[in-house]
Order: sequence, then structure tokens, then C-alpha cells
Amino acid sequence: MQICYLLVFPDNVKSMEIPTMPIIGLKDAPYFQPVDINVLAIGQQTVHVEGVAVTAIRQRLDERVQVLECHFKLPDTLSQNAIQHRQRIERGLSKMFLSEKYRLSGLYEEYIVLLVSEIEGTPDQFIEQNAEGLARFMRSQREIFDQSEIDEILVSRVRYSRDELTVVDWDGAAIISKVGDFQSDIELLKIGNYQLLRYRMLDQSIEASLRQISDQFKSKAKGFFRPGLGRSSLRRIVSLRLELMLDFEHTDQNLLLIGDWYTAKLYYAIQEELYLANWKQAVQAKLDNLENISTTIQEHFALSWRGLMEQAELFGWIVLLIGYFVLFFMEEIKIGH
Repeated sequence: MQICYLLVFPDNVKSMEIPTMPIIGLKDAPYFQPVDINVLAIGQQTVHVEGVAVTAIRQRLDERVQVLECHFKLPDTLSQNAIQHRQRIERGLSKMFLSEKYRLSGLYEEYIVLLVSEIEGTPDQFIEQNAEGLARFMRSQREIFDQSEIDEILVSRVRYSRDELTVVDWDGAAIISKVGDFQSDIELLKIGNYQLLRYRMLDQSIEASLRQISDQFKSKAKGFFRPGLGRSSLRRIVSLRLELMLDFEHTDQNLLLIGDWYTAKLYYAIQEELYLANWKQAVQAKLDNLENISTTIQEHFALSWRGLMEQAELFGWIVLLIGYFVLFFMEEIKIGH
């Protein structure tokens, strides 16, 4: 057995020294690849954490997110002691590669994958014989689950052949392949976690935009010549909303990546377990709210500008009326003399 630990976190450092390429390595060379996901290979290195050699492969996706794919082995992988040891290794890797900013904010994704190649019998028999250990491994917990919880954790199974089976859960997966073909499934798991983090990043950006708009409304003193938000602020809000909408559409289109039947079936299971559809709906709802707020601001600006014009018109009439009174009194004074 081998362990694959995935760490996915924001990384906006742009570097075009190495040309990007689409995701490759999916089973059966599907007739169309993931839409608009470019991969930049950053490098590979071997590090030692908690006395274990870890091979770390680093990639940058779309110049926005970095994916760390770490491979290592532990004796008696499914035991409680191994889970504790593995968690210490994961903490060491995150401390080594993840900035303190994201560790504190929690804006990153972790995913654990068990890679199994040498088994006796069928993959289903292996799962049944090791169900409790697999459930603890995939949920990264030492507690003992009851049978209904174990069944729930191990329910999402996708089979490629008689000897190849993948089990997917929201926090981890197990890939069983007697021929050792793991990478294609790992690539899909990386894409799923990338999509999840992108939705979280969009959600955070929209929340920040809404707070910014609220602060602008509060800080803008509504005086005679300052009727709320100005045209420059309105243009920034509209521009920001457009940028977020395009970013959302780009992230959403990346879900349309499937070519062959197995890849489609497995990625559907990954979407279900990671609740990507729920995140998409939540982000879409907040984008709609931002659009409604933008429309309200435009109407408010129009009304405020109309009110300013009406005040200016009233001020003009008052000045004109005062001028008439001044002329009237001047004429009266001349007639008196």
C-alpha cells in the first residue's frame, strides 16, 4: 500500500518560463480534455518528515492554485497508530509548503488517497475484509465507526475493470488496481479539489466585495454635492462584478471535461462527494445578490443625481428671485430720489 496526500492552496504567482499544458494522463485518452485547465510543472523533490521519505510533486493550475501531490509509505497503513503517524506527516508537509496566511484562514484543501496494488481476491473482497480500517483511513479518524457509518463511507464505488475499483468519500479515497494504474484517478481527484477550492475562493471574493460596498456606503457622507457613491465607485463595482462572473463561468466550464465513460462516472462521484453542485449554487446565489445590489446602486445613483439637479435648479430659482428683489429695491430707491 502507498499513501498519496494532496494539498491544494491558492497561488497567484505568475511564471511563464515553462509553457503550460492541459491535464493529461486520463484513462483511455478521452476525446476531449478538461476545458481551460492549464498545468505548470513546478518541480519534484524528496523531503523527510517524521522519519519518512516523501516524494512531493508540485504543479500550478491556471496560475491560481498550487497542487502538492505527496507519495509515501507507512507500515500497517490502516492501523490506528499509522493514522496518527500519517497525520503528523500531513501537518509537517502543510507547515513546510503552505504559508501561514492560508493555514490560519483555512483556505486550502487536503485529501488523502490510499493506493493498493497487491491484493488477494477481488477489490470488493478486499474492501469487505478491511472495511473498518478503510473507513478510518478515508475519514482520518481513530474512532471506531458503526456498520451504518462504514457503509456510508464506502458506498461510492466506481469500477473500471474486474481488478480495478475506486472508492470515493468527501475526505479521502481508495484506489485499488492490480496493474498499478493510479495516476489517472489521482488527476481527477486533484481536479475535483481544485474546483472546490476555486468555488471557496470565489465565495470569499464575493463576500469581500459585499463588505467593501457596505463600507463605501457607510463612509460616503451624503452632502449637498456628494449624493452617495460616485461614478468612479460605481464603475469599480460593475467591473468587479463582471470579473467575478467571468471567473465563475471559467470555473463552471471546467466541469465539462469528460470524454470516456469511466472518467465521466468517476468524476460524477467526485462531484457528488465534494458537494461541488452545492458550492456552485451558493456562489451563483451570491453573484445574483451582487448583481441586484449593483442594480440598486445604479438606481440610487440616478435618483441621487436627479435630486442634486433638482436642488441645483431650486437654488438657481432662489438666486434669480433674490436678484429680482434687489433690482426692485434699486428701482424704488432711484424713483425716490
